[in-house]
Amino acid sequence: MTDWQELESKYYMQLLTRVPLTIVRGSGVDVWDDQGNQYLDFVGGWASDSLGHSHPALVSAIQEQAATLILTSNQYFTVPQVELAQLLVENSCLDRVFLCNSGAEAVEGAVKLARRFGKKRRNGAGEIITALNSFHGRTLTTVAATGQPHYQEPYAPVPAGFVHVPYNDFEAIKSATNDNTCAVMLEPVQGEGGVIVPDEGYLEEVRSWCDKNGLLLIFDEVQTGIGRLGKLWGYELSGVEPDVLASAKGLGGGVPVGAVLAKEDAAVFDFGDHGSTFGGNPLAAAAGTAVVQTVINENLPEHVANVGEHLTKRLYELDDKYPAVREVRGMGLLQALAFHEEIGGEVMEEALKRSLLLNRVRPDAIRFMPPLIVTEEQIDQAVDVIDEILKAR
Repeated sequence: MTDWQELESKYYMQLLTRVPLTIVRGSGVDVWDDQGNQYLDFVGGWASDSLGHSHPALVSAIQEQAATLILTSNQYFTVPQVELAQLLVENSCLDRVFLCNSGAEAVEGAVKLARRFGKKRRNGAGEIITALNSFHGRTLTTVAATGQPHYQEPYAPVPAGFVHVPYNDFEAIKSATNDNTCAVMLEPVQGEGGVIVPDEGYLEEVRSWCDKNGLLLIFDEVQTGIGRLGKLWGYELSGVEPDVLASAKGLGGGVPVGAVLAKEDAAVFDFGDHGSTFGGNPLAAAAGTAVVQTVINENLPEHVANVGEHLTKRLYELDDKYPAVREVRGMGLLQALAFHEEIGGEVMEEALKRSLLLNRVRPDAIRFMPPLIVTEEQIDQAVDVIDEILKAR
């Protein structure tokens, strides 16, 4: 039998701290390794597998489109691209869409749009306020936008033009705003930062401040969109509408798809200002359409809200039961269990032995982001495993 992990160490750039598991097949919320062992997947492609693994609607859309047309270029019109753009606009508060290939590209597109807005509407302003503890991607620009220095230090000097302020601190945004500010960019819930939910009213205050000062409000919904929090878009939970929104991850259900969405007044790109060879290609666009249509038709956001409440309830039971637990955070199917000690890695490793896949989002926290189709029974199964682990410590 081939030792795939040994081959990876020989041929692949050693950039990733991987779990010693080679996954070869998936169905629904379950995956199987190359030894035939079955696991319950609560990582879900880092919140990308919105419909679970190999969902029939997604598989069918990919197969049909692959047999029809995979790529021309954006020199021509294609039907799937327009269909996905229409679907996104008609089910959001935004008016225009540009399709790309990833969350980092979506955020980068939003940054470029904001800079273009500053050139045209704010006397050349180009500075964007973002939050400490944020995560916006792995390109050089999105690394610079990310409010975590350890992502930036290996690549210094990173592109200028970003000011980082504490998350959930409206006064800090006010203080950081100046004549060179063109936008504020925030995650409605910080995902990679540890699943941090802002206080009620914070996003409303930021929205009012942007309106008062003529700034764009950008929401990075790469992780929080497409039903993840219990609404189709995370912004719906606060009642705050962004001017620009970045989407990816769950948008493609596992297929690389990203999107920059903007209100008409903020869609200030001119012809030739932005582009992509693969962005909005027919194959990826057909996949995105199948995912979003399924999420809407099957009312998965409501399902997420319901099972998310059950997950929260079960996690609070652990909080009440074990002194090691410090906090339960999150909403919908983006939640975290935080500990008083840095035992996130230990819990993740022990869970793997019990056929449960988890993500250690921080040394002292584990993150839950299963497919949106997860059931209460599967949530009980996962939480029971963590209960066993904490009981055995």
